[in-house]
Parts: sequence; C-alpha cells; structure tokens
Amino acid sequence: MATYCEVTGRKPTFGKSVSHSHRRTNRRFDPNLQSKRFYLPSENRWVRLTVSTKAIKTIDVQGIEAVVARIRATDPDARRRLGAGRGNG
Repeated sequence: MATYCEVTGRKPTFGKSVSHSHRRTNRRFDPNLQSKRFYLPSENRWVRLTVSTKAIKTIDVQGIEAVVARIRATDPDARRRLGAGRGNG
C-alpha cells in the first residue's frame, strides 16, 4: 500500500520517542491509510484509492466525482492510473 493519501496528500511525519529517562529515539508517525473502492456512476466502474480516514469524510461531503476530477487535474500519475475520464460506455 502507498504511504501517502491520494486525496489529501498526507504523508508520514517524523519525530522522537522520549523515554522515562528522556532518551530520545527517532520514530515515524504514519497516517491512518485505508485502501477503499469507490463507485464512479458516470463511468460505470469502480476505482480503488488509498485514502486517509479524513479523506473518506471529505469524499462523503464533496462527492467521489468531484474528488476524482480534482485528482486527475492535479496529479499526472493518477491520470494514468484512474484513466483520463472515460465516457459512458
């Protein structure tokens, strides 16, 4: 699974773990990523996206069609993976 959200662009952040004795070691904070299928009614097909839980809520509010259109407009890699927007057929 990819380590970034395809909708919001969230990536892992880095910080320190601090022990009781205040020794600091490096650690990584991963976003809560889920691989989820969404149905595109205009194209009559399913698309699979790696999204954070915040992005799932964003898709619920804005709609999958608007979010996929924004992804296609901004991310050239996603255009190849999601298709350039097929017609009804």
